[in-house]
Amino acid sequence: MTTRRGFLIGSAAVAGGLAVGFRLHQANQEPAAVELNPGQSALTPYVIIDKSGITIITPRAEMGQGIHTTLAALVAEELDVAFESVRVEHGTASDLYANHVLYGARPFWRRLRYRPEQATGGQTSIRDAYVKMRLAGAAARLMLIQAAADWWGVAAETLETEAGEVIAAGGERLAYADLAEAAAKLEPPEDPPLKPREDWRILGTSLPRVDMVSKCTGTAQYAIDVELPDLLYATVRRSPRLGGEMLDFDATRAEAMPGVEGVVPMDNGVIVVATNTWYAMRAADQIEFQWGPAPYPDTSEGHRQRIDQAFDQPLYYRPRDRGDVEAVLRGPGVIEGTYRVPYLAHATMEPMSATAWLRDGRLDIWAGNQFPTLAALVGANLTGLSRKAVRVHTTYMGGGFGRRFEMDDVEAAVRAARALAGRPVRVTYTREEDLTHDAYRPMASARFRARVADGGPVALDLDLSAPSLFVSGNRRRHRITGEARASIPKKDVSITMGAKEQPYLLPHYRVTAYRPDDLLPVGWWRSVGESQNCFFHESIMDELAQAAGQDPLEMRLALMKHGPGRKVLESVAAMSGWGGPLPAGHARGVAFALASGQATAQVIEIRLADDRISLEKAWAAVDVGVALDRRNIEAQVQGALLFGLSSAIYGEITVTDGAVDQRNFDAYPLLRIHQAPSVEVEIHESGKRIFGVGEAGTPAAAPALGNAIFAATGQRVRELPFVRSFRFA
Repeated sequence: MTTRRGFLIGSAAVAGGLAVGFRLHQANQEPAAVELNPGQSALTPYVIIDKSGITIITPRAEMGQGIHTTLAALVAEELDVAFESVRVEHGTASDLYANHVLYGARPFWRRLRYRPEQATGGQTSIRDAYVKMRLAGAAARLMLIQAAADWWGVAAETLETEAGEVIAAGGERLAYADLAEAAAKLEPPEDPPLKPREDWRILGTSLPRVDMVSKCTGTAQYAIDVELPDLLYATVRRSPRLGGEMLDFDATRAEAMPGVEGVVPMDNGVIVVATNTWYAMRAADQIEFQWGPAPYPDTSEGHRQRIDQAFDQPLYYRPRDRGDVEAVLRGPGVIEGTYRVPYLAHATMEPMSATAWLRDGRLDIWAGNQFPTLAALVGANLTGLSRKAVRVHTTYMGGGFGRRFEMDDVEAAVRAARALAGRPVRVTYTREEDLTHDAYRPMASARFRARVADGGPVALDLDLSAPSLFVSGNRRRHRITGEARASIPKKDVSITMGAKEQPYLLPHYRVTAYRPDDLLPVGWWRSVGESQNCFFHESIMDELAQAAGQDPLEMRLALMKHGPGRKVLESVAAMSGWGGPLPAGHARGVAFALASGQATAQVIEIRLADDRISLEKAWAAVDVGVALDRRNIEAQVQGALLFGLSSAIYGEITVTDGAVDQRNFDAYPLLRIHQAPSVEVEIHESGKRIFGVGEAGTPAAAPALGNAIFAATGQRVRELPFVRSFRFA
């Protein structure tokens, strides 16, 4: 067992150590991976106690989804403390805080041979934490009780807890703070019991967000806000052809400008360092570059051709093959077509930013990131320091959506800090640099054939073509960490997720993946492959309903074999008044998604007037398994749905001369407040397992809107964004 003395940084003043063992794919856990001050005790990986109170360590990044609040509530509930009395901090980069659901519980990740790492994404934070953080709180509580029992010389079974105190049968009380040091010397219980749901006081209620006051008052620290003594400021300029080389550059004019401290070359660009960000950005504009060619087609049309040509290549893999599709599709009543989606950017409101400080054999990194252990690996590789000498401080972030899995901002900050050793450097991207150097949602195509017979659909053959996220991401990871490239499995599940698992009882049902050659860098985008594949699949289901002469919602219910799926469809039908009369010019569309095992259904109502479409209302029903904070769940589903609508209507990244065309929000617009529909959310609890909600509202939004447009106009839109085909009010 790793001792606290060997594991913690700066903890010599704190005695004792313990390991709390968790099962369910969890590795053994050590005390919290944080710097402890004199008088502080770490009872479990998530609980630090001192005389001033209790700090709960949350291992996942806060990017507006409210995860710090809910994760802290898991511990506070079992620890039996008042939620408003605890402090909440993000844990430092440590394998101790690995996301075992994201990495360990999914066979695909295990085949990648990556060890479990600390990461926030895939709406896995709650799923990963639901048991183990409650166990940590429960274990800490029992250890505090035992410390009190030893002090009083009584049996632990005679003691109770309330609001951060241990209470004896006679009414005597001891505060947790007075017991923490003694408790930290005890062995933790192996299997502490968890509170039954009927005894919850905190979980299941709508809590005030722990970050709300600081964000509303402007005191919350984002990466772009980091200030340090003697801080320098920087920005980057990289090849507009992503993956292209920098052949030469001339920084003479830039280096002569006021405030410029240096120009640091990289293999694909430069970092301009100055005494403020404005000086750095102005100077970067004065550098003359010679760029090499792009390692992919020069135009969007060339990218699309590669995507579609993959259908003529041998199949990549086939995750679903029920019945005899080929035989059935030789009969009458066959419909066919091709759907397409473009590349999409993440377009977070806070541009990428990171700060690095290299001094005295130590590297500190401040960044709003979804992957702190990877940030630490990047820092160690670029500086030659050991992993233990790198400390990552994860700040709040103004949106993530998968963009902050990428480490390009951290790489630039570390390279700049290495060149100006001893001084901290904060790198901030311009909006233009951010949008044109993303790891994009893949461009993708879907080719389908289907047949309707005897008044209903009987067969669906769905071919999907998209670049591999894992091949693209693995290449970037290898470059910046120096690690050996992972062994990529033969099946990239991101290409078919959101299509292969839809629970419809079609007797003849086939889904096939095709993988084109690498194109633009692609990465994790909110709901990953489900974002495009649900659009493909649910639009096709509507086409089948039309061909069969059936109501699209009733047809889905007739084919639905999934209990929670049926309930959310019935719920959204009741919420929206599906089938009832509508005002003139109004129409509705429905879509269902089973994404990562979670059932969501949506209805979108639009109004068509003066050849413009306005979004009037939206309804969403989602199964969360167990609802921990209904107000936050509702907010997340609303936000994810609007995110999906915005991308479906306007989102498009195109390429000209090897470079991304869209440089700012004038060319990559987002849905405006006045355009957003009202969104009503109904939450279902199947209770069998717990789900996250950060992505749940996104996959069904595009097809629900597309199906509403068809209902209003009779025009089936098979290629996004919708603004190519219609004007929106």
